[in-house]
Amino acid sequence: MWHKNHIIRRAAVSFTALMAITALAGSDAVRAQAAGAADPGRHASDPDSKRGDPRLAGAEIFRGQAFDTCHTPSASVMRAWAGRSPFGAAGVYIGGRARACPNQPYLNSSWVRAVDRMGWKLLPVYVGSQSPCVEAPRKRRYAMTHTAPTQRGLREGRDAVASAKRLGMAKHSAVYLDMEAYDNSSTRCAATTLRFIQGWNRAVRAAGYYPGFYSSSDSGIEHMEGARKAGRSNLPEALWFARWRTPASVDDNKYLDATAWQPHRRIHQYDGNVTRTYGGQRLSIDRNLVDAPVAVVP
Repeated sequence: MWHKNHIIRRAAVSFTALMAITALAGSDAVRAQAAGAADPGRHASDPDSKRGDPRLAGAEIFRGQAFDTCHTPSASVMRAWAGRSPFGAAGVYIGGRARACPNQPYLNSSWVRAVDRMGWKLLPVYVGSQSPCVEAPRKRRYAMTHTAPTQRGLREGRDAVASAKRLGMAKHSAVYLDMEAYDNSSTRCAATTLRFIQGWNRAVRAAGYYPGFYSSSDSGIEHMEGARKAGRSNLPEALWFARWRTPASVDDNKYLDATAWQPHRRIHQYDGNVTRTYGGQRLSIDRNLVDAPVAVVP
């Protein structure tokens, strides 16, 4: 996951921008419904809807340290790290056209079952189309257009579920959409990005999976909190926020209301691009503190 080396401070999205997002997202939802897409779980009248224990809806929760790395490690590396490292969960990149490491020779259903038997929990990540105003230069080739973002989100959400199923991850598994840092102060860009995210969430949720969302704290996470306060529907069920070089905490994030996305709905990526060696096996990783849903492996 790419993350800015320093926090870029931005002014909060204006009331006018929020109203524009609301209007655009609403009109797009009408078009999606006309195409036969359901709109489950609408919470427009409840801006604090991202509360409640996800386990009541069948989610499996992991609490503790996790790492993620671009290439899925071999089973032998995972075995070497099991019990020797501080980590009990691993992020794995299961699909998406913007995935930085599309060649994943170890990542298959046999690997998933093997590491599950070792005691590992998995955080599936899908790196799909990126925001039209994505900041990372190498991600700009994957930027979505402003045309029909909800429909694109629905398609990619279904693809994310198909990828999870191929790996043996059952219903009630979490799947996290990776949306790299973007300029959420741009009204048009923010509206398009939100519509894509809503469509993706709808498709994942409709299939019985649990849609999560990864982004930088002062970008996508700030955007989701603004959308929540504005009463938008079909938001992520869990947030994975990047905020490097800060103490690891799922609760202390100035971009989120203290009671939103609670309990068991947050992951803090607090460090990245570090090298660690356990059991004689060395990996370059990002480090995360987790209190959130993971994959369900029967």
